[in-house]
Amino acid sequence: MNAENGVEVRIDKWLWAARFFKTRSSAAQAVTGGKVHLNGARTKPAKGVKTGDTLRIQREEAEFTVVVLGLSDKRGPARVAQALYEETEESRVARERQREERVLLAVERMVPRKRPGKRDRRLIRNFIRKDD
Repeated sequence: MNAENGVEVRIDKWLWAARFFKTRSSAAQAVTGGKVHLNGARTKPAKGVKTGDTLRIQREEAEFTVVVLGLSDKRGPARVAQALYEETEESRVARERQREERVLLAVERMVPRKRPGKRDRRLIRNFIRKDD
């Protein structure tokens, strides 16, 4: 960890170092767009993060609620990045539930294995014409 305790690190740098976003500019965009809340309030990319702060981060369909355990302004290995925060139990359970719901919705969708052939197209046309 490159930043000492008691020192603040810009929120966009911390999100990038903690590997929530691939680039610092995408982290700054997310913060500006309201996808990241610091201690329950919207914030700006230059706002400082310190240990003990709570962040709510929305990335695509996943939402994380994490507590900041360490500070870093440099991107390092994944193991070091994971040591910078701890996800709350409620957040972990909610993400798992959302993932299961997405899997169930994907199973319900019927997608044909191939395009319909000549016979299939005739059957479809006949079926549609009978409804008129």
